[in-house]
Amino acid sequence: MADIDTVQGWLGESERVAVLTGAGISAESGIPVFRGPGGLWQQHRPEDLATPEAFAKDPRLVWEWYDWRRARVAQASPNTGHHALARLERRLPVLTLITQNVDGLHERAGSRRILRLHGDLWTLRCTGCGRQNRNTEVPLPELPPRCRCGALLRPAVVWFGETLPADILQQASVAAASAQLFFVVGTSALVQPAASLPLMAREHGARVVEINPERTALSSHCDISFLARAGELLPQLVGD
Repeated sequence: MADIDTVQGWLGESERVAVLTGAGISAESGIPVFRGPGGLWQQHRPEDLATPEAFAKDPRLVWEWYDWRRARVAQASPNTGHHALARLERRLPVLTLITQNVDGLHERAGSRRILRLHGDLWTLRCTGCGRQNRNTEVPLPELPPRCRCGALLRPAVVWFGETLPADILQQASVAAASAQLFFVVGTSALVQPAASLPLMAREHGARVVEINPERTALSSHCDISFLARAGELLPQLVGD
C-alpha cells in the first residue's frame, strides 16, 4: 500500500514525532467510547455525572459510576495499537504521546513520555488538602472514598466545565509546534483544545497523518488519512 510506504518513509526521516490519541484506540480494547450509543449507565448520561456539580450533589452516585468504569478498564488489556506506539517511542529520538484517554492503557503497554490531557482514572485527588495518590483497588473498599484528612477524594480527571491542566496543555502545544510528523489516532477531533493540536503542528510545517475508522472534521486537513483501526494499521506502520 503506497500510503503505508510513504508514512514509513516519513518516520525514517523524522526525529521529533507527536501522537494524539482518543477513545477510539481504547475502544479496540473493549472500553466503551464516552460518546455514542450504549453510553447510558443506570439511566444516567456520563455527561451528567462527570461534572463538579454532580459530585457536589451526590458524590456516592458519581463514585459508583467511576468504580464501575475502573472495573471495566481493569479487565481490559492494551491492544496492538498501544504496543506499536510503545515500540515507536523506544525507536525514535523524541516521541511525545498526547492522550485524551484516562484509562492508563498506554502506560501498561510500555509508553513513558505521556501527556494526559484529561487526567488519570487511577489517581485520586483530595478535595480538601489537594493530596494526590495512585490507587488501583477494584472495587474501592469505601464509596465515596475519603482522604486521611477526612475530606472526600475525587478522580483526578478533567470533568465537564473544568479547564485542562495548563502545564500539560503547554507541553502538548510545544510538542505539536516542534513535531516533524504528527499522528492523530482514534479521535473525532471535535473536543477542544485537543482538536487544535494537529492544526498547530501543520501550521509549523509538520506532516499530519490520521488513523480513524471514519472520516472526521480533521480528515481534509491531513496529508494522509487512513480509514482504519489503530490496532490493525499502527503495527504495519511501525513494524516489529
